[in-house]
Amino acid sequence: MKYPQLHSIEEIRRSHGSIRNVNVLNKENLSAVNKIALWITNHVGSMGFFTIIFSWTALWLSWNTLAPVELRFDPFPAFVLWLFISNMIQICLMPLILIGQNLQAKHSEIHAEEEYSMNQKSEMEIETILMHLENQNELIIKILERLEKSEK
Repeated sequence: MKYPQLHSIEEIRRSHGSIRNVNVLNKENLSAVNKIALWITNHVGSMGFFTIIFSWTALWLSWNTLAPVELRFDPFPAFVLWLFISNMIQICLMPLILIGQNLQAKHSEIHAEEEYSMNQKSEMEIETILMHLENQNELIIKILERLEKSEK
């Protein structure tokens, strides 16, 4: 009887390597600047940051329009300074957010590649197990046929 090519567990491990945690590998390979960009992206894109900016803007505008005139530090139309500051914040944050998103996308690609590799390894292991089971079925059938012939 000719047996199909079966892969041993050692062959599968050699061909695909061991399992890696791509999250840890990605964090280890980031430069300090990229870590800062990711930190900014994660924190600026949060409700906490939005709440702080919204509250500060509301407080600034309320104080400078509703407070007694002598206590206003930026009365109308001088609150244009706040508009300038908010535009500067946006101009500075947008590139950092884009850099962080690019880094997160790169991490997702690495994760997807690793998952694909693991799926290939799993498929090979499953095929090997199925081939072993088919072989065993054939052997069991032959044994049963011999037993039936010997009983007759």
